[in-house]
Amino acid sequence: MDIALVFPGQGSQKPGMAQDLAAAWPEAARVMHDADAALGLPLSATCFGGSAEALTATEVAQPALLAHGIAAWTVLAPRLAPHVRCAAGHSLGEFTAHVAAGTLDFADAMRLVRTRGEAMRDAATGRPGAMAAILGDLQRPIDAICADATREAGLVVPANYNSPGQVVVSGEAAGVERAMQLAKEAGAKRAMPLKVSGAFHSPLMAPARDALEAALGAASLRDPALPVYANVTAAPVTTAADARALLGEQLTGAVRWTETVRRIAADFPGIVFVECGPGHVLYGLIHKAVPGAEVWHAGTTADLETILSKVA
Repeated sequence: MDIALVFPGQGSQKPGMAQDLAAAWPEAARVMHDADAALGLPLSATCFGGSAEALTATEVAQPALLAHGIAAWTVLAPRLAPHVRCAAGHSLGEFTAHVAAGTLDFADAMRLVRTRGEAMRDAATGRPGAMAAILGDLQRPIDAICADATREAGLVVPANYNSPGQVVVSGEAAGVERAMQLAKEAGAKRAMPLKVSGAFHSPLMAPARDALEAALGAASLRDPALPVYANVTAAPVTTAADARALLGEQLTGAVRWTETVRRIAADFPGIVFVECGPGHVLYGLIHKAVPGAEVWHAGTTADLETILSKVA
């Protein structure tokens, strides 16, 4: 059996996340304790008992998701590690993937994603923007639609190629609004604004990218022990230098998730995707990109027990 570890990004957080894992497994509880220690903040208390609003803050959601993903993986690792061939993560999840691959120490990664979240929050405050999801098949390339919208109204770019028929655009509010109109004219079934605090994965995040790149430059990274597929290239990363560069570039670059999933499925025919973290967002996206792919959830105690029973 071949396994690809995949980790979700911001938006998957929810109240009570990781609480049952910490109650059931001492190793998961230790991960959450270590997360608190790394940040000097009671992150685990927010995960276990905080409100949805408290968890939505970018600088909270990102370390919370990383901690939950690694708590789940720590429980599964003794049984699953011999079968893992690669890892990937959606946006923030790419950092979690690099922890699982050994590129980053957990504590360093926690501090990096806290910095990332704070920098994204500050960039969004300094230059407000918007994002929108475009659903359905388009008669024109989304790149061409964004180019026209940029010329006519304001900067907007493709931000997330999530799955066939689902693309997210990001940029200045007027540009995003115009891109939504043009997408509908090009056959989109729906074009809807997203409830986000900024124009993530767009040039408006340049100040955040600069801050993150400075933090990455000061951090210790190792060559990954297994390939980690990068968001901005959809190609496997095998060196610390490439990981450092691409994790920074990701903040202003598009998340090429559809291409990433298809590349993993082509490189490892029959591979099983194991989604470590709360929710099932990646499950749906992977199935749309690679129909028939096998995807296992690894977010709750019941999920982990099911997986452990499958792998000898």
